[in-house]
Amino acid sequence: MIKTKRIYEPPAATDGFRILVDRLWPRGIKKENAHIDLWAKDVAPSNDLRKWFHHDAGNWTEFEKRYRAELKASGAVESLLPEIRKHKTVTLLYGARDEQHNQAIVLQELLSKH
Repeated sequence: MIKTKRIYEPPAATDGFRILVDRLWPRGIKKENAHIDLWAKDVAPSNDLRKWFHHDAGNWTEFEKRYRAELKASGAVESLLPEIRKHKTVTLLYGARDEQHNQAIVLQELLSKH
């Protein structure tokens, strides 16, 4: 099972293996309090794409298309799959406020297909 969750929500036993999928460390979160098992910067959107999207829901469709293309070109998803397969439950953590329009949603879908 692959879930998504804002890193600002408290960790839970049901989270399983927790992976931060942001390129930048989330503001206001101390590393020792984050309860992160893996920080997968390589699967995060590039800085250019992140800045272009700027969490504008109006850009969502194009962001999703560009992000999928980045992931395909980089092979980052394939590199992450062996680690994900080791765990029954994985939670993809992200810092964005928008729970419907963020990279973790795209990753969840891609990883679930594998």
